[in-house]
Amino acid sequence: MTDQQIIDETISFIRTTLANAEGGHDWWHINRVHTNAKHIAATEDCDILTVELAALLHDIADSKFHNGDEEMGPRIAGDFLRMLNIDEDIITHVQQIIRHISFKSGFDKVSFQSPELFIVQDADRLDAIGAIGIARAFSYGGFKGREIYNPEIAPNLNMTKEEYKNTTAPTLNHFYEKLLLLKDKMNTATGKKIAEQRHAFMLIYLEQFYMECK
Repeated sequence: MTDQQIIDETISFIRTTLANAEGGHDWWHINRVHTNAKHIAATEDCDILTVELAALLHDIADSKFHNGDEEMGPRIAGDFLRMLNIDEDIITHVQQIIRHISFKSGFDKVSFQSPELFIVQDADRLDAIGAIGIARAFSYGGFKGREIYNPEIAPNLNMTKEEYKNTTAPTLNHFYEKLLLLKDKMNTATGKKIAEQRHAFMLIYLEQFYMECK
């Protein structure tokens, strides 16, 4: 099986598995992250097959939709890739990327790093900011039944990992608790450059939001 055939099989698996996913974590989110990852990878020294597979499989079973089970995603990804007879070293690497890609993993002590993780992490973070990031934030907030904005509830800038995972705060707080922090957490030069523009757009959006609230 060629690398392209592997990618095509993975895309088919993802599209079927996430057919009914929440709008911010659906196939089109995966597609954008995959596109971002390939764009960033073109400027980095990396294993492109690992990057593409991790980008495609990174949200195959996001823990927040599966009772907080952070091993379900790596397990499903591993089972699928073994069906394709992928090299075990690549499978393990992809699983490690899935385990460490999320924002909440940053609350833990760093236990894994690789150029491929940095690329896929940047690609995923880019989809969490800018116009798309705003849309995804409010999509998920609506999915969870959260308030859009409540000036009586201040953002919590010193959350623990458990507090972050279990927050029920208004969606606008999420900008300060995560989205506006991502620009300075980018790993690659390409990711940082794209993030600057998307971050600036979020600031413009917030300025307009507060003006309209007045």
